[in-house]
Amino acid sequence: MRLAVLAARTGWHTEQLERAAAEREHALTVVPYEGLVAGMGPAPSLRSRNVELEHADLVLARIIPSGSLEQIIFRVDALHHLEDRGIPVVNSPRTIERTVDKFWTSSLLQHCGIPTPETVVCESADAAFAAFRGLGDVVVKPLFGSMGLGMVRVSDEDMAFRVFRTIETIRGVFYLQRAIDHGGVDVRAFVIGGKVAGAIERRSDGWRTNLAQGGTAQAVTLSDHLAGLAVRAAAAVGAEYAGVDLLTGSTGESYVLEVNGIPGWKGLQQATGIDVAGLLLDHLGRRQV
Repeated sequence: MRLAVLAARTGWHTEQLERAAAEREHALTVVPYEGLVAGMGPAPSLRSRNVELEHADLVLARIIPSGSLEQIIFRVDALHHLEDRGIPVVNSPRTIERTVDKFWTSSLLQHCGIPTPETVVCESADAAFAAFRGLGDVVVKPLFGSMGLGMVRVSDEDMAFRVFRTIETIRGVFYLQRAIDHGGVDVRAFVIGGKVAGAIERRSDGWRTNLAQGGTAQAVTLSDHLAGLAVRAAAAVGAEYAGVDLLTGSTGESYVLEVNGIPGWKGLQQATGIDVAGLLLDHLGRRQV
């Protein structure tokens, strides 16, 4: 299999993929987004630093690097261009668009009957105040973001005023989710090809358990119920592989918090010993048969 991995740069994840590809005798090339050139005309092409992406059997989008709005749109459009030309892209650009947008993800999960914390999304500070007063204790998240960055827990009027007015000044969107008492424990499940490949329990002394924010991880075996929620959540956004964040509240209810369509797996692999890159390439190889 000729596999092109679109990434910002070579790093731990691409090195793991290169190692797994060599073990399986796949030809893998890491291709930087920053060098993308799309040629239109009699022979349309998409290349980066002399690598013709349309010659690949499959393109794996490892990350969409930060940049201007135009740069990000162009990079996602390039994935759509490849898919329209018959080149499989994993995850699909539509899945990536769904999962980087928390509102879209929440909407799809709700439509599929997957339990999530009560959520309100709005554009005005007045509507955000009304939602906060109705929900009582909320986590305010950026509509686009990952690794726990930019999240704020709001449980009193003074904090609500400061947070909401700040968001208002930057013309942001208010995404408020009812805070669930989870005792500083949640779960990240890694789904590949409709099955849970592995899971970790994340712990912290506070309400944020993200490993990037100081949380710790240990391997965990999921109950059939939680595993089923993770698989259903990945399917809801159309993800062939995904990181699904789940938690169980103090009264026993389980929720899906987020679905990551371009998930990292370093923490999960270190905690479980699972060769995630190998499992992912095995799945990609099967879908090519």
